[in-house]
Amino acid sequence: MTALEVRGVTVSFGGRAALRSVDLTASAGTVTGLIGPNGAGKTTLFNVVCGLQAPDHGRVLLDGEDVTDLPPFKRARRGLARTFQRLEPFGLLSVRDNVRLAAASRAGADPGRRADELLERLGIADLADVRADRLPTGQARVVELARALATEPRVLLLDEPASGQDLHETARFASVVHEVAAGGVAIVLVEHDVQLVMDLCETIHVLDLGLVLASGDPATIRSDPAVLAAYLGRAS
Repeated sequence: MTALEVRGVTVSFGGRAALRSVDLTASAGTVTGLIGPNGAGKTTLFNVVCGLQAPDHGRVLLDGEDVTDLPPFKRARRGLARTFQRLEPFGLLSVRDNVRLAAASRAGADPGRRADELLERLGIADLADVRADRLPTGQARVVELARALATEPRVLLLDEPASGQDLHETARFASVVHEVAAGGVAIVLVEHDVQLVMDLCETIHVLDLGLVLASGDPATIRSDPAVLAAYLGRAS
């Protein structure tokens, strides 16, 4: 089942095209990769999907429903969650309270219990009472993941979630992503750790200068001459 569909999205800033007729789909229970060099348009595409950036042309659908004109909070209520490349914690709150606030957005939830379960599941229960702005980057990214999962999303956008993580944290992250996808969530992953993307993703889309350069499974992407020239040859 297609949980997220992006149709012909175009975005321009000051006459410069950041995205040019981009198509992307993500199915429930799968991990979809979005890779490309810096400035390719990956974060801009995420901003369009979650409602922070209006497209000049194109549509965004969640579970078959057109949400292009909906504000971010209404998309979130329909099951869309996101982490950010630039960390966005509530710095003065504890780790537990950061996650508890996100869990409170779900009707009928027990926010405190949900927060404690996620902290335990992600291996950061010992950080529950630590203020979020005192965490190193790797741990802060795990908190952002916990906060996103607390909303019980059907579509989860992850923007460079492994950046700043050590090998142990990255391995735990990969395990959680597999588990979340297996539960029926559609995950779209932007990440510069090419090996992590190849290991996690069933389908990968490559953006370059706002265009989809190639789409396919990891083996197809690894062997595509245009992808090697534009990105993988420099990223390896």
